[in-house]
Amino acid sequence: MEDRKHFFYLNLGHFLDHFFLLIFATAAALVLIQDWQMPYGQLILYSTAGFIAFGLFSLPSGWLADRWSREGMICIFFIGIGLASIGASSAQSPLGIAFWLFILGTFASIYHPVGLALIAKGGPKMGTDIAVNGVWGNMGVGFAAFVTGLMIDHVGWRAAFWLPGLISIGIGLFYFRDYRENILVKLKSDNVLVTPVASFTGDNDRQLRHLMIRVSLIIFFTTAVSAIIFQSTTFALPKVFVERLGTVSDSASAIGFMALFVFAVASFAQLVVGQMLDRVGPKKVYLAVSLMQLIFFTMFVDQFGWMALLVATLFMLGAFGQIPINDYMIGKMAKSEFRASIYGVRFVISFAVWAVVVPLISLVHQDYGFNILFYILAACALAIFIAASMLPKTFPTLVPV
Repeated sequence: MEDRKHFFYLNLGHFLDHFFLLIFATAAALVLIQDWQMPYGQLILYSTAGFIAFGLFSLPSGWLADRWSREGMICIFFIGIGLASIGASSAQSPLGIAFWLFILGTFASIYHPVGLALIAKGGPKMGTDIAVNGVWGNMGVGFAAFVTGLMIDHVGWRAAFWLPGLISIGIGLFYFRDYRENILVKLKSDNVLVTPVASFTGDNDRQLRHLMIRVSLIIFFTTAVSAIIFQSTTFALPKVFVERLGTVSDSASAIGFMALFVFAVASFAQLVVGQMLDRVGPKKVYLAVSLMQLIFFTMFVDQFGWMALLVATLFMLGAFGQIPINDYMIGKMAKSEFRASIYGVRFVISFAVWAVVVPLISLVHQDYGFNILFYILAACALAIFIAASMLPKTFPTLVPV
C-alpha cells in the first residue's frame, strides 16, 4: 500500500479484531469453568451469539463501506469494539457475557470486509500486503491467549477485556484525527476500476465466464471449509494444551505463552505464502498448505507433551498459511467499487461457519474428546486439497479500464 501509516492502522485493526474475539475462549478454558461452575463444553456455547453476529453483519458492513466511507467504518470498528469489550468485563453470568459478546461480534464484523477492501487494491505486491496483514491478525490470536492467561494469574480475567478495550478506543480517536476528511465526506473511490480478463490466448467470453464461475465456487467452498479449520484450531487450542501439555506446565500464563508461541511461529507462514502467491499463483500454494494440514492433523491424534507442541506448531503453519489465498483471489477478480461488499459475502460464509464450529467443538469434546475433532479437521484439509486441484494453472489477471 502507498500509505504505510494507514496500512499500520489497518494491521492494528486486524490484530485487535482477532484478539477481542478470542479473549473469552482462553478465559473460559482457564478460569470461568471454576468461577461459574460450568463444564467447558457448555460454557463455550455462550460465545456462539458473538460469532453469529461476526458473520451476519459482515455483509451490511461491506455494503455500507462501499456506499459511505471505508475509513469511517474502520473508525467505528475501533471505538465500538473497545466499548463492547469494556462491557464484557462487567458481565456477572454466562448470559451477561453472551450479550456483550454479541455486541462485540457486531463491531468486529466490520474489519474484514472493509480492511481487506482497503488493502487488496491490486499491484505486484498485493499477496505480500495481504499476508503481512494476516500475520498481524494471527498475532492477535496468539496474544489473546497469552495476555488473558497473564491477566488471570496476576490481575483477573476482567482486565483482559477492559484494558484492551480502552486501548482500542484510543486508537480509534487517533484514527479519526488522521482521516477525518475521508470520514466526514461521502466516499470517493480512488481505486483503479478493474475487470477480469483471461491471460490465455484464444479464450472467448463464454470460456472466461465459465472459468470465473468455477473459481468463484471453489473460493466460496474452500472459504467455508477452511473456516472450520481456523476456528476450531484457534478457539480450542488453549483447552487442547490444558489437556495435552499438562505434563509440561499447568499454569495459566505458561499455557497462554505456549499458545502464543505456536500462533506466532505459524503466523509467519503467511509471509512465505504471500510471496509465493505473487510468484507462482494460488493453485500450487493451496495444494501445498492443504496437504501439510492433512498430514499433521492426522499425526496430532494421541500426541501429548512436547511432541504435541511440535505437531501443533506444524499444523498451524498450514492452517494460518491458507488464510491469504482466498483473499488474494478475490482481490484479483473483484472490481474496486464492489470489493468491500464481495469480501462481506466471503466473510458471511466464513463466520457463519464459525458460529457452527463452537457447538461442534462442544459436542465432540463432551462425547468423544479432541482426537475425533482432529480427524474431522484432517477430512476438511482433504476436501480443500481436492477443491484446490480444480483451480486453473494460470489464474485470471486484472487490467485497468
